[in-house]
Amino acid sequence: MDTETAPERIRAAGLKVTAPRSAVLEALSGPGHLDAEAVYERVRQTLPTTSLQAVYGVLAALTGAGLVRRIEPAGSSALYEGRTGDNHHHLVCTRCHTVADVDCVVGEPPCLEPSDAGGFAIHTAEVTFWGLCADCRSETAV
Repeated sequence: MDTETAPERIRAAGLKVTAPRSAVLEALSGPGHLDAEAVYERVRQTLPTTSLQAVYGVLAALTGAGLVRRIEPAGSSALYEGRTGDNHHHLVCTRCHTVADVDCVVGEPPCLEPSDAGGFAIHTAEVTFWGLCADCRSETAV
């Protein structure tokens, strides 16, 4: 469990600590995958004058600094999460679009090795598993 505060993490990443950056990082501190508008709604609870555009700018800065991860499942808006640095993968429900984390598929990152790396030194593999979540499967069975 990460015990550093949002300002400490921002500072350690070499960024200037601002109230919007701290608020966005706090909004993404728990589990889950939020689009920019959901992050904005959370941030507005503590910083009511923050704009959606400001949240987009902060998300870009935090993603660039490696404090936030951006994923883009097909057919979905970009989603952001605070879980970074472990090369985990995602499960996406094809019906309700719920996104869940799944740990590295095989061993240590990058978890998968391509048949031909084309001269690349691979450090990350992104895998998205698609299917029906338990709730949607239950609805289908009824």
